[in-house]
Amino acid sequence: MAKLYFRYGAMGSSKTANALMVQYNYLERGKKALLAKPRTDTRDGERIVKSRIGLQSECILTDELLEFSDEEIKKYDCIIIDEAQFCTKNQVEFFTHIVDDLNIPVICYGLRADFRNELFEGSMWLLAWADTIEEIKTVCWCTKAAKCNARFNKDGIIREGSQVVLGGNSSYIALCRKHWKEGNLGPDFLKRLNEE
Repeated sequence: MAKLYFRYGAMGSSKTANALMVQYNYLERGKKALLAKPRTDTRDGERIVKSRIGLQSECILTDELLEFSDEEIKKYDCIIIDEAQFCTKNQVEFFTHIVDDLNIPVICYGLRADFRNELFEGSMWLLAWADTIEEIKTVCWCTKAAKCNARFNKDGIIREGSQVVLGGNSSYIALCRKHWKEGNLGPDFLKRLNEE
């Protein structure tokens, strides 16, 4: 029986690398896995999924997936969605159709919450509707579990602004809840920032 999976983690937890490895595993076994991402994610190109360690693959956009007929979707053994936090409620609902009516697993990777520690739309509906929810773990600078995504600049943590600002290590860091609340980016923060 197919399932809708939501595999979430803080920034830098290797969510995209995991998505690309799952796609590779399907392909290595002679199966077809379709990789998609929301149009919002343009960091590495409109139709490219790329991990921080350099793994990458071509993909389609999630809004294009919604235009596929059931027969087109049935050509695939698995659907993999990267950056699923940027999906809409309508898109997540369509993923449930793929799972429930077409019996094809949909594996979604993304952030649970934004830099204010508030849910993204896609994450909220995945938390509500996913059959399996799994955390991909990473650590804070203090080595405690990192659950929060902090947006920062040279002056420290940013607490206000647009929910979506694309960026990587130069704009975001994963922190434990305590250090996120304190605004504590760690003793080596300025050194790391100057190196980048």
